[in-house]
Amino acid sequence: MKNMTLLNIAKACGGKLIISDNSCDKEVKGVVIDSRLVKKDYLFIAVKGERVDGHDFIQSAADKGAIAAVCEKAPSSISIPYILVDNSLQALKDIATWYRMNLTIPVVGITGSVGKTSTKEYVSSVLSQRYNVLKTEGNYNNEIGLPLTILKIRKEHEIAVLEMGISQFGEMHRLSKIAKPNYCLLTNIGLCHLEQLGSRQGILKAKSEIFDFMYENGSIILNGDDDMLATIHNIRGITPIRYGFGSDNDVYADNIVTNGLQGSSYNIHINGETLSVNSPMPGKHMILNALAAAATGRLLGLTGKEIIQGIEQIKPVSGRSNIIHHDKWTIIDDCYNANPVSMKAAIDLLAMADTRKVAILGDMGELGTDEIKLHKEIGEYAASKKIDVIICVGKLSAYMYKSAAEKLTDSSNNIFYFEKKEDLIKCLSDLLIEGDTILVKASRFMGFDHIVNMIRG
Repeated sequence: MKNMTLLNIAKACGGKLIISDNSCDKEVKGVVIDSRLVKKDYLFIAVKGERVDGHDFIQSAADKGAIAAVCEKAPSSISIPYILVDNSLQALKDIATWYRMNLTIPVVGITGSVGKTSTKEYVSSVLSQRYNVLKTEGNYNNEIGLPLTILKIRKEHEIAVLEMGISQFGEMHRLSKIAKPNYCLLTNIGLCHLEQLGSRQGILKAKSEIFDFMYENGSIILNGDDDMLATIHNIRGITPIRYGFGSDNDVYADNIVTNGLQGSSYNIHINGETLSVNSPMPGKHMILNALAAAATGRLLGLTGKEIIQGIEQIKPVSGRSNIIHHDKWTIIDDCYNANPVSMKAAIDLLAMADTRKVAILGDMGELGTDEIKLHKEIGEYAASKKIDVIICVGKLSAYMYKSAAEKLTDSSNNIFYFEKKEDLIKCLSDLLIEGDTILVKASRFMGFDHIVNMIRG
């Protein structure tokens, strides 16, 4: 890692370097907070977690070859240098901020209420047609995951695509300070994290903090069909590039032909060029993700052929509209997270199936004072889409169940309610029929990945 010497790291985080040899100018080869991931010449940052304290694993990290440790208290006995700091988590962020400032590669920062991960995958797939791309893995999109991702950038990487997720005001400001994005991509402003952000206006304000540390000559890419993002016209002299289904956008799609759960074909219009795409990913929301990727790719110099290849080579991500073809049934694994917008999109996707349709729906979190109303709306929506079997799970989903039952003419045979997922699992086999298409969707805290695994195995 260029310039990442122990001396520079100590300066970057304002720490005190305690060292007994002459290795202060030696560069570290990686930075981790999990001692199990330590390799030779890695820097181990000892972080106090809810369940474990990283300080208890400093010696273990040293035994595995760590070059040094960052810690809040001096180890009782250790053979490697260490850097004393007031707060290890803040030190992690400070180190990543300093490292980012010394990088010359462009950074694409992606945020929004819904579709961040899928859009990140599309953008990465498109840009990978020309560049060596480092992208956010898993859920590393917060104030711990983002700096760790930045610290994975190496000399072979040509572009970084970073997902940036928040739940409160000020958080995006801090993430932007670390990432310093050259390209800011906002997918939409939906109904999530309302407990902290209050309203869609509050969500827009919080997400817009991504612009706080954007590079001067950066670019902004927005979903032009989103009514809240449509209010953004100019940021420090930068005019946004807009994508969407409307032909008034800079990048738009038309001639859309859906092939059920097998995907869709459509034309993308960009800079006077028409790109014909056959995408393996079904759903209208996935076309928006492709448009965002096309806009980003064109800004970074990709040809139409490269953009098409990137979109058509996209791979599904576990828990996010991931279609699993099982011997007995088709599973739509969308259980990573949920909010009203993504719930409706997932139900729309299930409605495309030409088999018996089963929706297993669970609670949505962080919706604030409107949580009951929003769960009722999802129940009504599912019923309106003629889903054959609706299974609602969770305390809040009782309202989803009630509203769906009221809308259905005969609810006794096709709608069920379980307070706990364990209760559903006990009788799941009795509710499914071979050949079903099954949607599994809820917020992450519901642990619906267990249901997916149960159906698969």
